Amino acid sequence: MTDKDFPRFRAVADRAVLVEFGSQIDAEIHAQVIRLDRVIAAFPVPGTIEVVPAYASLLITFDPIATDHAAVIGGVRDRMQVPDMPGAVARGHDVEVCYDDELGTDLAEVANMTGMDREQIIAAHLAGEYRVYMYGFAPGYAYLAGVPAVLQLPRKPAAVRDVPAGRVIVAGPQCIVTTLKMPTGWWIIGASATRILTGEVARPFRFDVGDVVRFQRISRNEYDAL
Repeated sequence: MTDKDFPRFRAVADRAVLVEFGSQIDAEIHAQVIRLDRVIAAFPVPGTIEVVPAYASLLITFDPIATDHAAVIGGVRDRMQVPDMPGAVARGHDVEVCYDDELGTDLAEVANMTGMDREQIIAAHLAGEYRVYMYGFAPGYAYLAGVPAVLQLPRKPAAVRDVPAGRVIVAGPQCIVTTLKMPTGWWIIGASATRILTGEVARPFRFDVGDVVRFQRISRNEYDAL
């Protein structure tokens, strides 16, 4: 699909509009999402309730008693004409990860699939440039784009049940630190004791969309001590 097809506006049920800027994971596309999110935060569209950024789109929910799809779309189009404005400086976060074989239970299979050895896989993961693109699926599930190409694998044929919280998982260009015990079809390469769910009412999640994440390697002893 070419750029001329975007931005695209879709009505979602009776109380939301989805603004799409593209159809793939791409830094420039996501920059457009963040820019519109920033502009709407500064100049709210009347009747809106929440704005939720994703990889290539922005979901805008509204009060259907106060406004409608056409009015919201018109308001969004107007705000797209606002000159670019300074954005918040992205915060950086260090996330500690242990790559012990008992924690990174898929390291051996990832090595077999990529043709790399264990240390090469770890080095590649640590070298990735990760940024929070969206939240989804479960509370605190921050989707990080930036997995190096050599580690980009398709998801498993079937999901694995009862994967513990705190596992570092990858699939395609994405990486997540799990926050709950749940099934996943992503590849488990390590574990982190860094808390993503903060327990704070004002900031329940450690990251904001747009933040930068750096993984820092720790030993099994250091992990067990946390």
